[in-house]
Amino acid sequence: MTDDIREIFERAGCEGALCVQPLEGDAEFGLHADEPVVPASVVKVQVALEAETSFAEGRLDPCERVTLSAADRTPGPVGISLFNDDAMLSWRDMVVLMLTISDNHTTDALLRRVGVDALNATATRLGLTGTVIESDLQTMLDSIGEDLGCASWKDSLAWAAGASAEEMAHADERLLASRALNPSQGTRTTPRDMVDLLRLIWTDQAGPAAACERVRAVMATQLTRHRIASGFRLPVRVAAKSGSLVGVIRNEIGVISYPDGRRYAAAVFTRSRPGSDDAAISRAIGTVTAQAVTALQDTGA
Repeated sequence: MTDDIREIFERAGCEGALCVQPLEGDAEFGLHADEPVVPASVVKVQVALEAETSFAEGRLDPCERVTLSAADRTPGPVGISLFNDDAMLSWRDMVVLMLTISDNHTTDALLRRVGVDALNATATRLGLTGTVIESDLQTMLDSIGEDLGCASWKDSLAWAAGASAEEMAHADERLLASRALNPSQGTRTTPRDMVDLLRLIWTDQAGPAAACERVRAVMATQLTRHRIASGFRLPVRVAAKSGSLVGVIRNEIGVISYPDGRRYAAAVFTRSRPGSDDAAISRAIGTVTAQAVTALQDTGA
């Protein structure tokens, strides 16, 4: 079965790692489940849990309205990252944008408010020994720009707009070697850690019950459905969080729930060369998750 999974990843043009477990029981299907990977926006689940825990414990007012300045937007392809003007949101509505459309600017606002140290302390408390967050998203993106030989992420985008094909080919090689894409240097996790996190959230053991319930509810409304969810059909439900980075990293973690009550936590992480087929890799994530779940069901899990 693992050979079949490897072949699916290879046909899609990527390397892959995954871990899938039933929420009840000790069965598992894994491929490189304990190897370090780049999480990309999957870390937003951790940020959401920390924020919601702060709300539930009364350390942060979820209704407090915060002005997000247009002058220091964290770059991103969607949401407030694209706004031209200042925006005002409550902390709890920032969680919604972060988990549903993967908004980068609200992520950094929340992350700076709760603190990187707090997220890492929670990961340690929960036993996520392979999970470390090194910085906010802006710092991570700027480190990529620096590794490409530019002053910042913004400067690297300006440079790329006028670069030749040969220059871009050299840049792609430097990109693959950048700190942010190296799980021994940048923010990192493992497929098993993320499955453990999901199981703890879905059983109210990751924090206050109200915080866990809120993270579950918002993850169920993620806008994109082209990765894990593509491997399943209604009435099966999927609550998930995707993560992508610079056309190299494509991931998703989530919980698959069947009408009969069976539930499975899944974490799938992929890596490819720049210019790979995004749609094919996203479909592969759904396919390997569905096959792993079927394999577990065949064993009675």
